[in-house]
Amino acid sequence: MDRNRLEYTYTFGMDDEQIEDRLQRRETGVLALAADGSAYAVPVAHHYEDESLYVRVADDGSSTKMTYLEETDEACFTLYDVDSAGNSWSIVVTGSIRKLSRAESERFDDTAINESFLDLRLFGEDVEAIDLEIYELEAKSIAGRQTGEG
Repeated sequence: MDRNRLEYTYTFGMDDEQIEDRLQRRETGVLALAADGSAYAVPVAHHYEDESLYVRVADDGSSTKMTYLEETDEACFTLYDVDSAGNSWSIVVTGSIRKLSRAESERFDDTAINESFLDLRLFGEDVEAIDLEIYELEAKSIAGRQTGEG
């Protein structure tokens, strides 16, 4: 491989304000989980507030993601975009993930869930058979990179 012939673009770190802005404005990202040497990544609705990243998940009693959530010690959440001109950015958040306690989840009543998260996506399930759970990704690290001027 001749590295002199490869096309490339430099990326630069994003500052805290840029990262926070994108985490607050975007509604979905990819949550990566792992159990017993196997990985599972799933798109999820998220809400970022006061340096806390929350994800809303639906459980119909047979959800693969729920099994992985129970087994994952450290999760990874990725948010990214690439525009038509090829400019891009990405944010990666890693840390432990935990289900909110009953008392903690009370702040996410129906109204708050509707205001904080993208509409719930159902795939043929009966809405009455779905349990909604809110998890917090307790960030150990947050890194953002973007193309352009450093």
